[in-house]
Amino acid sequence: MNVSDTAAMSWREWLQSERPASRSQARLGRAYMTWRRFSGNGLAMIGLLIILALVLVAILAGVLAPYSPVIGDLRSALQPPGAAHWMGTDEQGRDILSRIIYGSRVTLYVIVLVALIAAPIGLLVGTVAGYAGGWTDAILMRITDIFLAFPKLILALAFVAALGPGIEHAIIAIAITSWPPYARIARAETLTVRNSDYIKAVEIMGASPFRIVLRHVMPMCISSLIVRVTLDMAGIIIIAAGLGFLGLGAQPPLPEWGSMIASGRRFILDQWWVAAMPGMAILIVSLGFNLLGDGLRDALDPRSSGQ
Repeated sequence: MNVSDTAAMSWREWLQSERPASRSQARLGRAYMTWRRFSGNGLAMIGLLIILALVLVAILAGVLAPYSPVIGDLRSALQPPGAAHWMGTDEQGRDILSRIIYGSRVTLYVIVLVALIAAPIGLLVGTVAGYAGGWTDAILMRITDIFLAFPKLILALAFVAALGPGIEHAIIAIAITSWPPYARIARAETLTVRNSDYIKAVEIMGASPFRIVLRHVMPMCISSLIVRVTLDMAGIIIIAAGLGFLGLGAQPPLPEWGSMIASGRRFILDQWWVAAMPGMAILIVSLGFNLLGDGLRDALDPRSSGQ
């Protein structure tokens, strides 16, 4: 055994120590064990690779795209997939591959902003309701129930109709309809830890309710929230594509996958690639988020088998 193998073994033993000497060692050890459980799941790794590919394609769109996503040539309109255009062209002669590549930026933009808006709102509402209880819990949960009573797409359509079409308005509408499930999860997690010994100890030490919720309750809800947000990304992509399909999301000439399917539905029988290619992109990315979410759930859930 050489020196590098010995060092790697010592590092693994340090991370897996049952008696960590510091808080940093405990955190690194938990992260290492979580990654080992996650990396042992082949489907989860496939999902991670799909999402990483989406991010890289979005970042390098200007390098990867062979043509302009908005400028076409009518002489090349509705060409089938071939050497010049790997995914064919649309009715305006624009390269579909280039539009899908640039459309990944729009998809990633929607995903990130919706997660940054909806997850904190749901986390705050759920933890406050679960910790405060009483009338605060009843009011916040009844508001949550009202939002949950409507299908997400229908509610998003109503908000976009009120705000007007556009990618920013679509993001706001999707975020408004996405936070209630996160609030439910955060409330359930809060109810399980609200009466625990360490929360009582913090209360006896004189910590304010705000500090208890922010520093001690919310961190306990993060892992469940991450899993739910990841699993919800596929639904968010489909809702965003649905709004784009109806002309209420990203507006032309912005290359958005839903609007690309809408423009190709007129040619679905003869020029199938115009609608099928962006549809495949939605399918693959949605599948990637579902596989990633399932893997995170298995890795982060302490009750999972084999841990």
